[in-house]
Amino acid sequence: MKHKISLWVGMSVLILVALACNLPVGGGQPTAQPTPNATLTALFALLTPVATTPPPVIASPTAAPPTAVPPTPTTAVASPTATLPQPTLTATPLLRTGGSFKAVYFSTPPKLDGVWDEWPGSAYSCENVVFGAKERKNREDLGCSFRVGWDSTYLYVAYKIYDDTYVQEASGADLYKGDSVEILLDADLYGDWNSQVLSGDDYQLGISLGRPDPEGTKDVYLWFPRAKAGSRDDVKVAVAAQEGLYRVEVAVPWGLFGVKPATNQQFGFAVSASDNDKPGEKVQQSMVSSAPFRRLTDPTTWGILTLTR
Repeated sequence: MKHKISLWVGMSVLILVALACNLPVGGGQPTAQPTPNATLTALFALLTPVATTPPPVIASPTAAPPTAVPPTPTTAVASPTATLPQPTLTATPLLRTGGSFKAVYFSTPPKLDGVWDEWPGSAYSCENVVFGAKERKNREDLGCSFRVGWDSTYLYVAYKIYDDTYVQEASGADLYKGDSVEILLDADLYGDWNSQVLSGDDYQLGISLGRPDPEGTKDVYLWFPRAKAGSRDDVKVAVAAQEGLYRVEVAVPWGLFGVKPATNQQFGFAVSASDNDKPGEKVQQSMVSSAPFRRLTDPTTWGILTLTR
């Protein structure tokens, strides 16, 4: 504060001295004022505030670093409202562990005589051991392959059975306790796709190759659905036998399954063969199947059959 007062006092004295020097002598008319000299200009310059550049703003050390701007993508991004393409459905849109099979169409019904000459296409394997693995010695003890066909009246299944010892002394509901074959069919495959229990549209049909031998009486029995269980005389069976080999042809009317067949129609499906090598006994020793994880009471373990044309 004292420094400022001294500065103003000094300035006042200099001004007065300058004025005294420029006043006319003897009280004459005043002369034109000269331009202030450099000394006064410098003095007034000291009193004039000088604009200064403000110091740079230093970012707080705790401030977050600036966020980097991501580059513009070079590929087009689909609008969230865009419609996605629909998948193309195939003949078998879904699969099961039990396999996938095709039934060939017969424009002329096959002759049921145990001969496969009129059956086109390749045979499918039916040698997954699903029961009695310790009892089955090899393929000659119990082996199986099959073919499938259809027309508007029947579902046709042909079996080739390898069996070194033929034993069948049971009948009716017990026919599985002897050499026999089986058909499993789910008539409403997609209606109860995830159901792991049997329902009224799941069928288990057993066929005896003949009692007491392949030349004897053929038995056919329906176990499921239980409401329809019983012996069937509307199923046609033919067997051609030779040593250790049996060819079987079966024609099952679609009416038994409550089905009106059509091309590309699909069903749950599996076939199996049972073996008994103990003469004088009624026992199921082993079973092979087209479905590697076959469980009778779980239709999801069966395969899929497609009617082709």
